[in-house]
Amino acid sequence: MEHKVNNSDISVKVYHGYGHKENLILYGHVLSGKKVVRRRYTTNVLKNVLHLIKLFFVTPVPGVRVQLEWGEQKFYTTTEKDGFFKFEWQSTANVDAGWHFLKVHLLNEQGQPTATGEGKIFVPHSTQYGFISDIDDTVLVSHSADTGKKLRVMFTKNPRSRKTFADVVRFYKLLAFAHTEPDLPNPFFYVSSSEWNLYDDLNEFFKHNGLPKGAFLLNKIKRWYELLQTGATKHQGKLMRVVRIFEAFPKQRFVLLGDNSQKDPEIYALLANKYPERIIALYIRNISPEREGFTQNVLDSIQDKSIHTCLFKHTDEAILHSKSVGLLE
Repeated sequence: MEHKVNNSDISVKVYHGYGHKENLILYGHVLSGKKVVRRRYTTNVLKNVLHLIKLFFVTPVPGVRVQLEWGEQKFYTTTEKDGFFKFEWQSTANVDAGWHFLKVHLLNEQGQPTATGEGKIFVPHSTQYGFISDIDDTVLVSHSADTGKKLRVMFTKNPRSRKTFADVVRFYKLLAFAHTEPDLPNPFFYVSSSEWNLYDDLNEFFKHNGLPKGAFLLNKIKRWYELLQTGATKHQGKLMRVVRIFEAFPKQRFVLLGDNSQKDPEIYALLANKYPERIIALYIRNISPEREGFTQNVLDSIQDKSIHTCLFKHTDEAILHSKSVGLLE
C-alpha cells in the first residue's frame, strides 16, 4: 500500500554505494521528522546523550516511490516497511574506477520529486584488493562484550571524542594504498552490527580520524524503544552482508579484518572455507583474552592453508605480519 507524501520534513538519506558497470548497488532510507544535525561536538555528557537519543526518534516512511538518477538512466523502487530502499542496476555507460555522485528523488503521487538525497558510489579497479572490516572493537574502541561499558561510551562520547585503537589508522592507510595507484585507493567495506541510525556519526568518526573512505553495510534501523538493543543482531545478517560484497565483485580478492569479542572469527572462517580462492588473509584483534585459544583454533580450522591468518593484540603486530606475507610492501 502506497504512503501519501505530504510531510515537508520527509528526507531521503543515501548511503555510500559500490559495484562495477554490470552490478551497481545503492542503499538508503526515507524518513519523516526533523533531520538531526550535530552543529557542535561537545564534551557535555547530557548533550551527547540527547543527540544519540534523537537519532533513534526516527519515523520510517514505507510504501513511497523513489527514483534513482544515474546519468541518462532512471530507476524506480518502493520503500520497505522500515523506509529502506535498495537499487541494484547495470550501467549502459562505461564507469571509471573511483567515486561517482548520484541522486535519489522521493516522488509524490503525480511522479514529481518532493525531496532529494545525494550520494556516492565507489567502483574499484578489478585488480585491486578489497578490504572488509568490522568497526566496533576492530577499529573503534566499543567494549562490545560488556553491555554496561558499551552503552556508557556510546551515550557519553561523540564521533570526535571516540577512540581508535593505537596504530589502526596507520595500518588502514597502508592497506588502502597497497599495490595500487596513489590516486586510486583500494576499496574498503565497513560491515557492522551497528544500526543505520548511526551512519552519520560513524561517517564523521572515520573522516575525523583520517580512516579510508568506504561503503558502510549496517544493521536494520531501530526506533527509540529499541535503543538499548543497539548493536544486538544475529551473526547470520553480518555473514549475508559480506556474501553480498563477494557476489558484487566476482573478480576481487579480499582481506577480512575483525575481532574476537563476538562472532567475527567464526563468520570469517566460514567464508574462508566457502570462498578460499577469494580470500588473501584474515586479521582478528584479540580483544577477549579468554577467547584467545578458541579463536586460534577457529583460524587453524581453515582448510586452505595458503590463506594467511593473524591473531593480534596490538596493531603493529598486524602491520609486521602483513609486510611479512607481502600484503604491504
